[in-house]
Amino acid sequence: MKEFHILLAKLYPLFEGWTNIPRDFTDMFYQEFWDQYENISLQTNKGIEFLEKYCSFIQDRLTIEKEYASKLRRLAKNYQPKKKEEEDNEFSSCQAFRNVLKEINDLAGQREVVAESLEQRIAQGIQVLSKTLRDERKRCLNEGTSLQQTLTAQLGALDRAKRNYEKAFRESEKAVDNYKKADMDLNLSRAEVERYKNIMTAKIQQSDDAKNEYANQLQKTNNLQQQHYSTLLPTVFNRLQELDEKRTGGIREFIIGTAEVESAVAPIIARCMEGIVKAGESINEKEDSFKVIERYQSGFTPPTDIPFDDLSKQNPDSSQDSRVLSSHFTVKGTISTRVKKRPAIFSFFGSNKNSLTADGQKEDFSDLPPSQRRKKLQAKVSELQHKLNQEIATRDGLMKMKMVYESNSSLGNPMTVEGQLNESEHKMEKLRMDLKKFQGYLESANQIPLASNSPQASRNYIQNGHRTSRHSNGSAEDHNDDGEDHPDDGGSLSSSASPESGLGTSHTSLPGSGQGSANDNPIGEDGYDDTEPEVLQPLGTCRALYPFEATSEGSIPMIEGEELQVIEIDQGDGWTRVRRANAINGGWDEGFVPTSYIECTLYA
Repeated sequence: MKEFHILLAKLYPLFEGWTNIPRDFTDMFYQEFWDQYENISLQTNKGIEFLEKYCSFIQDRLTIEKEYASKLRRLAKNYQPKKKEEEDNEFSSCQAFRNVLKEINDLAGQREVVAESLEQRIAQGIQVLSKTLRDERKRCLNEGTSLQQTLTAQLGALDRAKRNYEKAFRESEKAVDNYKKADMDLNLSRAEVERYKNIMTAKIQQSDDAKNEYANQLQKTNNLQQQHYSTLLPTVFNRLQELDEKRTGGIREFIIGTAEVESAVAPIIARCMEGIVKAGESINEKEDSFKVIERYQSGFTPPTDIPFDDLSKQNPDSSQDSRVLSSHFTVKGTISTRVKKRPAIFSFFGSNKNSLTADGQKEDFSDLPPSQRRKKLQAKVSELQHKLNQEIATRDGLMKMKMVYESNSSLGNPMTVEGQLNESEHKMEKLRMDLKKFQGYLESANQIPLASNSPQASRNYIQNGHRTSRHSNGSAEDHNDDGEDHPDDGGSLSSSASPESGLGTSHTSLPGSGQGSANDNPIGEDGYDDTEPEVLQPLGTCRALYPFEATSEGSIPMIEGEELQVIEIDQGDGWTRVRRANAINGGWDEGFVPTSYIECTLYA
């Protein structure tokens, strides 16, 4: 556009010169151009063509502006954060980028305003002016052509009258000469001389008539020519001059108008630029780093040094089991291969394995590290509490409405609110149940300690006012503060989905475990035989990545780096059943440990 404006600036004086001609110089204009009618006609046509060319330039430019605005909008839309990326929006850099996209979208809107203004104010104005100028020029040219034709016709009549006069004059002179010769000739009779005289008189009369006609046509031609060049043609020239001045002045106004269109949106564009700068300045790299730490911290501590494995002191039973390691593979985390159905005594462990959220996570977020699980559960509890408060407020509003209707039946029927109240009560009850459930999840998550730096961390914990001590054989004893024994609540068996729920029934009722008996678990209740419990064959081995504090029945503690046997793999609930040799009584300890705390090596 800049180059075109430079070109117009160079061409503008060629047309602008006409606009500087005062009205007093119309005669001078006529004197200079009185014989340049055709050139003036061509010049005005070129001027209008130039105006239409400038209109084409404006239309091409507004097309570019529209395409630019459309592409800016498409660009901002394509880079809008997707729904699955919403969790990244908390970073200041992501928020700044979203603000930049908003400013880009606003910038596209201003380019659309420019295009619309150019189309309505400039392009349409040029088209109207061009049509007006062409119509006016056509009328002027038609009038000028008519004047030229009239003058030409009068000049033709004058020329014919002059030729007739010249011919009649020559014939009259010849007739006079013939009469003089006949009058001097003595041989001619009187009658013949009289005939020559009559011819001479007729020719002289014709010559006089032709002379009078010529004089008359000459006078008419001179009058018409004088009127043509002094009044009629200058009037046409003046209109053509005004037409061209109007075109030139229009170009000036349109060029200035394009600049005004740009200037009108310049402040808004400047504010968009300021918004982009402010978005850039709002980025806080330290804050973003802290948010990354908060998001991905697991709560685990780095592993300690790997202990030396002295094979000479290895347990003979373990060495015997290791002979089946013909081939193996190592997996970390949850093992999806299912080997054997877990006994029914812990059937509620997997009760949530199919309860997945929309993003594929478990309902209780047990597949997340401890810190992340707590954060998710706290957010869920806060969300449910907020919804419950809203529903309570809705219920209270409906109750007030019902009381008003009951006090004044003209305002409404109280029964119309009854259905809404019942629905609200159902929603509140469901929200209370969900809130209680997730509060239980959160309490369970808070009871799972983070990894300890000390392998000899205390194995005692306080839960529900009872102290539980985990013995080396996997059994547990509950004591309250006054030393009296209290049995476990029988209803706690179905109140949790993890071994951390404070179970009162041991899962490790195997030979040599020191727990339970055949009479404690009848056939069909837990899947064990009441006479001879099934001894599970090891499926592989595992190594503890982090120390684990067993805080409930069914789980066993482990220290970092400890080797155990895997007797039942994770079935989707985040727990793996393991076994270790008990050096005190020569038996075995069995229980569950978190799958994310161990690294498993299964036999082929």
